[in-house]
Amino acid sequence: MNYLVHLFLSDPTPECLLGNLMGDFVKGRLDDTFPPEIRRGIAQHRTVDSFAQRSLAFRQSKSRLDERYRHGKGILVDIFYDHFMARNWRRHADIPLNAFARHVYRLLEAHVELLPPGLQAVALRMIAHNWLESYREEKVIGRVLERISARLRRPTLIGEGLAELEKNYAGLERDFEAFLPEALGHLRAGGEKRN
Repeated sequence: MNYLVHLFLSDPTPECLLGNLMGDFVKGRLDDTFPPEIRRGIAQHRTVDSFAQRSLAFRQSKSRLDERYRHGKGILVDIFYDHFMARNWRRHADIPLNAFARHVYRLLEAHVELLPPGLQAVALRMIAHNWLESYREEKVIGRVLERISARLRRPTLIGEGLAELEKNYAGLERDFEAFLPEALGHLRAGGEKRN
């Protein structure tokens, strides 16, 4: 769900970027269904997700959130980190966010046939509503959380999670700024080879 963080952390090849986007939509063991670079992108996505669960910064972010969010805390932190990634993009990337977003959208359009069905539908909405840039806005984060909450099978309070971002903004942003270089270092050190 935190598309922008995964894209930023991805190796920059087109196939690897696509694989990182596919990470939440491809389950199970990776086989020859996808080309090698896409498989590498999926593996990177899984590595980042696994690393996040062990990361002190990510766990610190979860601990800042009200206990009533329970298992939804990880989802909230994922979305909040995309917000901080979009807001602080210039601090971390050489290419402007709008140019990077256009590049990703062109990739999705050019390779729609490679995308898992769930991502095909998401990609259309992502492009139409310019998700990658819109995550800068807190009100957009609120709408994202409401949509996620409506899609989940079990009743959840995730739709009310914007209040947690507002209440813990500075601390969550510090956690994000600590998490990002750690996750990048983990990937660059070959973390995906262990998954």
